[in-house]
Amino acid sequence: MKRLAILGSTGSVGEQTLDVVASFPDRFQVVALAAGRSVEKLAAQIERFRPQRVAIGSEEGAAVLRERFGPELDVRVGVDGLDAVATCPAELVVAALVGAVGLRPTLAAIEAGRDVALANKEVLVMAGALVRRAVSRSGSALLPVDSEHSAIFQALAGVRPEDVSRLILTASGGPFRTWSAEQMAAASVEQALDHPNWDMGPKITIDSATLMNKGLEVIEARWLFDVPPERIDVVVHPQSIIHSLIETVDSSVLAQLGLPDMRVPIAVALAHPERLALDLPRLDLAAVARLDFEPPDRKRFPCLQLAFDALRGSEAAPAVLNAANEVSVAAFLAGEVPLSAIAATNTAVLAEHLAQHAGARVDSLDAVLAADAWAREAARRRLAGAGEDAA
Repeated sequence: MKRLAILGSTGSVGEQTLDVVASFPDRFQVVALAAGRSVEKLAAQIERFRPQRVAIGSEEGAAVLRERFGPELDVRVGVDGLDAVATCPAELVVAALVGAVGLRPTLAAIEAGRDVALANKEVLVMAGALVRRAVSRSGSALLPVDSEHSAIFQALAGVRPEDVSRLILTASGGPFRTWSAEQMAAASVEQALDHPNWDMGPKITIDSATLMNKGLEVIEARWLFDVPPERIDVVVHPQSIIHSLIETVDSSVLAQLGLPDMRVPIAVALAHPERLALDLPRLDLAAVARLDFEPPDRKRFPCLQLAFDALRGSEAAPAVLNAANEVSVAAFLAGEVPLSAIAATNTAVLAEHLAQHAGARVDSLDAVLAADAWAREAARRRLAGAGEDAA
């Protein structure tokens, strides 16, 4: 019986993780859950899975849970509560929080020697070098949950690191794959949210539209698999059937294929090194009929190149890029700036950072958070000007 702690249990990945767990009650025991503001969702999960410890974002939410479940449930609050869930006795911590809030508890889990199933993109994007050094010290395993990184993880099974020449991430291309630069400049929020293959939250859907999501995945892959950026590539694959590939030194290419369903990479991480017999639709290659590929257009989608620039710039540069992007995407979703302002803002903020800190090393979580805060303020200043110009 593998004990699980789940950070972000009421989000999409957290809920799908619990769906998988519910199908295999003899394999997994949920010992701790953490959520933000979704008190009722968390309460329903407590009723079903009976964890020993939970964390919620507010004292008000904690009071509701304590009254409902009594003193036998250990209820924690806020960021300290997240740390308490991340370090409770468990064989695997599922890190499924969204945003920078997941960085501290994930680091706490690693430093406590816990294996981590990582779905929280910002952990490695913001602090990849710091996390990689913590993993080396603790001996913890990082198991990817993102479909692209899980595909690489699966393709690497049985392959020696020295035999890998290249990692190849696939991208759907998003809703604007065939649009001209002029059409994209006039795109509405509704058009940008109309993803052809996936049903995701608004922020990640906009990142898919700009290919920033693929840039962030490049940053993740660099740290997850300890591969330099010059050995990571991206190819656009509109059908989203091949989730990623690796190339070996003998020119072989190994791919992981499957219908788009997040429960597969979740199950791979939960059961590693075993496989779970999931009751899911099977891939019918004859029905798919064809698989298409094309190179990404880095001129129409400059955010992808920014990720490579950040990796080569400084250890804090990915955190800067991520923070600027979060602020600029929020401004676009609010209707304050056009789509083009996202790439323009990200480019300017990253350039400003690298002009002062090229080659700098990150030696603490505080340094990462300081870079994040600086980038958010720099992005807000630039977006305020962009909004005035657009008005």
